[in-house]
Amino acid sequence: MSNYKPPYTITSKILTLTSEVSELISDIKYIDKNYSTLTLRKKNRIKSITGTLQIEGNSFDEERVTNVINGKTVFGTIREIEEVKGAIKAYDNIDNYDYKNEKDLLLAHRFLMKNLLQNAGVYRSTNVGVGGKEGVTHVAPPPNLVPQLMGELFEWVKTTDEHLLIVSCIFHYEFEFIHPFSDGNGRVGRVWQTVILKSYKEFFSFMPIESMVKDNQQKYYQALEDSGSMGESTPFIEFMLEVISKSLKDYIRESKKSVPKSVPKNVPLKRVDEIINLIKKDKNITILQIADLLSVSDKTIKRDITKLKNENKIVRVGGLKGGYWKVIDKN
Repeated sequence: MSNYKPPYTITSKILTLTSEVSELISDIKYIDKNYSTLTLRKKNRIKSITGTLQIEGNSFDEERVTNVINGKTVFGTIREIEEVKGAIKAYDNIDNYDYKNEKDLLLAHRFLMKNLLQNAGVYRSTNVGVGGKEGVTHVAPPPNLVPQLMGELFEWVKTTDEHLLIVSCIFHYEFEFIHPFSDGNGRVGRVWQTVILKSYKEFFSFMPIESMVKDNQQKYYQALEDSGSMGESTPFIEFMLEVISKSLKDYIRESKKSVPKSVPKNVPLKRVDEIINLIKKDKNITILQIADLLSVSDKTIKRDITKLKNENKIVRVGGLKGGYWKVIDKN
């Protein structure tokens, strides 16, 4: 067994971001279930595919990627179309990958690059360098070392006790550093981070983190370069945790927009009683938790809570953080 451990430092920023992401995940659990639909998953999957390909220079937007998925005729170069088809295949199989299985990663590369490379799904046999604005910014390890380095990386993934949020970022960076394939490394690195995140929380399989990376593409490359200069993945971990946090915040923001515009003006008496009973059982219950338990939107519960407070039936003691609800007994 290898004693290899990727070089990185757990900074206060990493700890803060990990805590922030965990809190956001907690909020997402109580989002109206109606928002997490197959339509949403498909929409976000398209965002992921479009984002990861645009980072590599593919010109297809979400509309054209959607057309490829739906089997419609699209205009573009043969290579661009094959890149889209390969990405669709790789992401369609995301639930079948085991993040600890090196063979599954090779399979993902084969899906991505099947019609683009003769050696799809096989580690490179030549030297490669990674280019930047000032020429080659990183010379990858020689090809004869790739199998050993990838084996050590997967062995570490299998045995580490590090939080999976952090593991996903470390793996992504180390994978890009090794650059094990002749092409497609960026796409595989990003999809594999999603695979690791999915093993932590299922909903990450349809969280379009790649789209957020595309929106911060220059910072993404800079984080890779900064980590390379430092000799450890710390700057990249911090960057990717920020990206994950922003993606979750966007998801929560979009979920709130999904609330129907036409809502009843009067609060159903049954729901009022249910809200009061829930508060009696748990004075620390959150609005998102109430919304989840009653299968309505958080906006609906906020409106109900306002009405109950105006009618002097409940009161909030303390602030939103650290405070609690109190039912006013008029008997």
